[in-house]
Amino acid sequence: MERILVVDDEVKILKMVSDYLTAVGFEVTGASDGIEALKKFNEGDFDLLVLDYMLPGIDGIDIIRKIRNSGNESSSIPVVMLTARAEEADKLMGLEIGADDYMVKPFSLKELAARIRAVLRRSGKGDSGIAGGKEKLGYKDIEMDVRAREVRRGGVPLQLTMVQFELLRVFLANPGRVFTRGDLLSVLQEVSYEIYERTIDVHIKNIRKVLEPVPSKPEYIVTVWGVGYKLA
Repeated sequence: MERILVVDDEVKILKMVSDYLTAVGFEVTGASDGIEALKKFNEGDFDLLVLDYMLPGIDGIDIIRKIRNSGNESSSIPVVMLTARAEEADKLMGLEIGADDYMVKPFSLKELAARIRAVLRRSGKGDSGIAGGKEKLGYKDIEMDVRAREVRRGGVPLQLTMVQFELLRVFLANPGRVFTRGDLLSVLQEVSYEIYERTIDVHIKNIRKVLEPVPSKPEYIVTVWGVGYKLA
């Protein structure tokens, strides 16, 4: 049974989401503010975080930043953000700091559960048609163990989100191939985002932050102007 931490300062929404996810088979822990959420996150062992954007104490954006920069094994936990903010800039901000999916309130509980299952499936041992079924991938000093969900550069472990891992897996499985944004969007379809092309640019930027010695001068994933991206 997957363990989910649900964080929302609106008591009715927190209870509604928690009760529904429990009813459909998840083990759920709730928190109503950012400080409580971080405390429970650090004390527990969760498989996914459902996180409200606007929270008292510490907001959802700062919570993700703290989790993603913690450097421990749980820093790559999948995150689904809930928010009343539907503007594209807010969505991009959430994705840029490390959210894996983004749902705008009001939302369907059934759809939320479906997205959670999709994100969990993609963060496990699911297979990408483009990447193929290889369990070990490598390029220069990059090594990826698909089954273990581990990436190393020069022997040093790298912390990637689920989406970043899937995109890098596609590049490693197809060195030299140029991928359009449309190609890469197809890799993320199962995650059930409100997907659009600028999302890809955000994820590539985040992968470069982790992977590249100098992110502004990429040596691994390079831009093919007017087309897309490729593994150099």
